[in-house]
Amino acid sequence: MGTVTIGVSIAVPEPHGSLLQERRAGFGDPAAYGIPTHVTLLPPTEVDDSELPAIEAHLLEVAAAGRPFRMRLSGTGTFRPLSPVVYVQVVDGVEACTWLQKQVRDASGPVARELQFPYHPHVTVAHAIDDEAMDRAYEELAGFEAQWPCTGFALYEQGADAVWRKLRDYVFGGGGHVVPLQASAPVVRRTLPAH
Repeated sequence: MGTVTIGVSIAVPEPHGSLLQERRAGFGDPAAYGIPTHVTLLPPTEVDDSELPAIEAHLLEVAAAGRPFRMRLSGTGTFRPLSPVVYVQVVDGVEACTWLQKQVRDASGPVARELQFPYHPHVTVAHAIDDEAMDRAYEELAGFEAQWPCTGFALYEQGADAVWRKLRDYVFGGGGHVVPLQASAPVVRRTLPAH
């Protein structure tokens, strides 16, 4: 038995997810290809691996109580100077994301935890890189727009290589229907031309 680092998030679907991941890498963020583009519901949390079945059962209950909602991203924001992050803003779906993350972190559940900062749903596009690159991310993605029907969320685990891999999808409603993954998809690493 050991510990694992997990997270729960809403994936940003294609083509938007890959586009934002490519842009994040282009701004010089070394973590870009290890982190699928997402809106966080549970930040990285270390748990005993024996707790995973209880956590998965809890997430099933949360998903069963959830209902699809519209997600819309528009423009950029930043947590600077408090935290070195530039993000794409969630403009529709804020209330639903806020409700979901509270259910996931419910005090009576298996992953009850306090947050370092108040919850603010967002999609990180630059983190802890130099100020000039952060400014560029903020400016170049200011016109970014995307929307989709959000139908669920997923549980992820961070590997020893710092890459986040999806363990399981959870679909809203439908009595807790779960879509298990057959196998982890390979992580595609791309090299970007030097500028």
